[in-house]
Amino acid sequence: MTKGNVDKQVNIKKNDEPILTIDDLGTNGEGIGHLCGYTIFVTGALPGEEVKVRIMKMKKNYGYGRLLEVLKASPHRVEPLCPVARPCGGCTLQHLSYEGQLAYKEKKVKDCLTRIGGVDLSKVEWLPILGMEKEPWSYRNKAQFPVRRDKDGTPVAGFFAGRTHSIIPVTACHIQHPVINQVVEVVLDFMKACSVAPYDEESHSGLVRHIYVRRGYHTKQLMVCLVINGTSLPHSDKLVEKLCEIEGMTSISLNVNKKRTNVILGEEMISLFGPLYIEDCIGDIRYRISPQSFYQVNPLQTVRLYETALAFADLKGQEKVWDLYCGIGTISLFLAKKAGHVFGVEIVPEAVENAKENAKLNGTKNASFVCGAAEDVDAEDGVDVIVVDPPRKGCDKALLDTMVKMQPERIVYVSCDPATLARDVKVLAEEGYKVEKVRACDMFPQGGHVETVCLLTRL
Repeated sequence: MTKGNVDKQVNIKKNDEPILTIDDLGTNGEGIGHLCGYTIFVTGALPGEEVKVRIMKMKKNYGYGRLLEVLKASPHRVEPLCPVARPCGGCTLQHLSYEGQLAYKEKKVKDCLTRIGGVDLSKVEWLPILGMEKEPWSYRNKAQFPVRRDKDGTPVAGFFAGRTHSIIPVTACHIQHPVINQVVEVVLDFMKACSVAPYDEESHSGLVRHIYVRRGYHTKQLMVCLVINGTSLPHSDKLVEKLCEIEGMTSISLNVNKKRTNVILGEEMISLFGPLYIEDCIGDIRYRISPQSFYQVNPLQTVRLYETALAFADLKGQEKVWDLYCGIGTISLFLAKKAGHVFGVEIVPEAVENAKENAKLNGTKNASFVCGAAEDVDAEDGVDVIVVDPPRKGCDKALLDTMVKMQPERIVYVSCDPATLARDVKVLAEEGYKVEKVRACDMFPQGGHVETVCLLTRL
């Protein structure tokens, strides 16, 4: 193979414009087509479509094409609600009907479990995917908008275009709650009126890096946190005054992040108005949520996700349950309603303190929380059920070994990545656990991610 040329049969190179038939969707919802065995990924294309693309990048066995024209459209294609859906990249599936999105996500989970996990689905109880019962829009309770200057020098907020740090200006995001968009407009107007400079990555200058907003779905409490490249915000009293005109404003703060980093939040918090948290409910459990807290972004679907985990745990009232990666106790307190005792483990000290506060807030006496690495757990009094909700990278080998050593009757695995779930399931299967039930839950309509609850039982 020569540079810029795949092989003699395919004979395509960068900037060529071939016509492709799309066969499948990839991990993030991108279309997959082939030319003589060479794979081409095309964002915005759907299975069954015939499309014209421009080849943008080529590697040895695969390349990337930009969608130029849909010559034959899928019956599942719809017009995106957002005019910048394609360049923004935050909603990779807006062009696919919601029924099509659910089918794609369920297929993705099944494909991963069979291909990576070696699971025989004919021996598994498969429950239908939980799609949103209401319109799949305006569901997000959290937003993190980077702030930069546009080409005219005006402060803008939005999202980074895919695989870049170029801002696509967005102040009317259709998957955010409308009041979040209102907050962003107020902050940008304040910055323009008071000449507050946005952050510049290249020179590491300017002040406002991100606008971080959270909203309690049930309480309607609002939190606004400006992430700044400094220790104070000029004319902050004017911003507070304007923000407090928005109904539900509860917490306004600054987060200090003066490092050259892609990490959004720094360690220091400065209160401008109200406490450094808001409260919200999942079912009948109330939680305090700080800017650093992990809290699911889709409140309507979170209840259904946690109810599924609770049903899979099949608690009768006497069980000892260990909730690994417990965070601020979101799942732990749900489990405590039916368990004998729940032990939550979390490596972040602030999250453990939040979990203890949340237990007190709800009068929950049969839940306790430990700060430490999940793989270092030593359950001296035994364990009946383990619930694990790891980050996207899944469980590491040490944690899987610890879970096997604890020998629970049931493991409820809540996953945000089907591929790492399947990888971990395969390891657990080799240690005597079988997959018994699976249910996917759509927490991220219009995007490619999917949550899954998987029950494993000990043979």
